[in-house]
Amino acid sequence: MPTTRFTQSDVKRAAKGALAAGLTVVRVEVDQDGRVIVITDDKDARASGANDWDRP
Repeated sequence: MPTTRFTQSDVKRAAKGALAAGLTVVRVEVDQDGRVIVITDDKDARASGANDWDRP
């Protein structure tokens, strides 16, 4: 069984990017293949009808 390596800085970089985009990070998951998945909850944007492309 191959092992997948990821570092804390990989997770931190992914979460920091989501925060910089104005998203609220709920949790970060690492898949078995090493893929870092950032789960966000952006209720404000959905409620206002804002589009992700409209962000500065």
